[in-house]
Amino acid sequence: MSLLILGGTGTLGRQIVRRALDEGFQVKCLVRNFRKSSFLKEWGAELIYGDLKDPETIPLTLIGITAIIDASSARPSDLYSTIQIDLYSKYIIIEAAKKANIQKYIFFSILNAYKYPDIPLMNMKLRIERLLKESGLNYTIFPLAGFFQGLITQYALPILENKSVWITESKTTIAYMDTQDIARLTIKSLSIEKCNKCILPLVGNYAWNSLEVIKLCEKLSGQRSKIIKIPVYLLKFTQQFTKLFQWSWNISDRLAFTEVISRGDDFNSSIKDVYNVLNINSQEIVELDIYMQEYFTKIMKKLRDLNKKEVIEVTKF
Repeated sequence: MSLLILGGTGTLGRQIVRRALDEGFQVKCLVRNFRKSSFLKEWGAELIYGDLKDPETIPLTLIGITAIIDASSARPSDLYSTIQIDLYSKYIIIEAAKKANIQKYIFFSILNAYKYPDIPLMNMKLRIERLLKESGLNYTIFPLAGFFQGLITQYALPILENKSVWITESKTTIAYMDTQDIARLTIKSLSIEKCNKCILPLVGNYAWNSLEVIKLCEKLSGQRSKIIKIPVYLLKFTQQFTKLFQWSWNISDRLAFTEVISRGDDFNSSIKDVYNVLNINSQEIVELDIYMQEYFTKIMKKLRDLNKKEVIEVTKF
């Protein structure tokens, strides 16, 4: 089976590429910068030029492809391009996939998106979900809540570096999941017929709020955090302000998630049925505390080794 992976250089996409290659799939990655994507080629993937902001480059990339895994998403730094990447380009890809008789299309959405149709990114995800349902393609939609990896830069590193951790007073909880687990289950779904034309939420076994994650990082690092609480109204004001300028529309769209924060929602889902469909049990899913423990163990060891090296260097003189 030949896979075309969109967003292969991203946090989730790269894990999907690696897992697919490990499982013996022929993997092609749609990329717009060969230099920045060279590590994918070193792993064994074939790089194909394509730009989601340039629709004309998309259809030709589907030649010889069996399934598409779409892990692409606009970055905040991609000025002006959120709608182009997260919406218009997906229309073109799905239409091209229909004409190319693609056997499977996997798309990653956002958990609870249906509750927030006024938030731009949520709305775009919902529109693509609807388009896939009406396309006639065999699809699997995986709504996600959040990644373990994102918590490293958000909480773990600031605590280790004795920097401030910025949070809101919201009680929002998120069932984070390891991207390696998401990648493994994504690739597994390709061979399971029950996954066709299904929406299967992929979330962790427990939903964490910000303070719980911070306390976990403090416990594992042995360091106290410097917490600064940001009023939700300030984030909302910033979101409205960035709407005034075209160059900051993308940033404004991301800040629109303050509406999610202000509601104190629970980004979790019962995934017993998902486990049954994918033929796995909950013990196969890595827990956040185990992931963080391994991370801090490695970091603390590196710090100890650096300190020992500095002591040795000093004693030489």
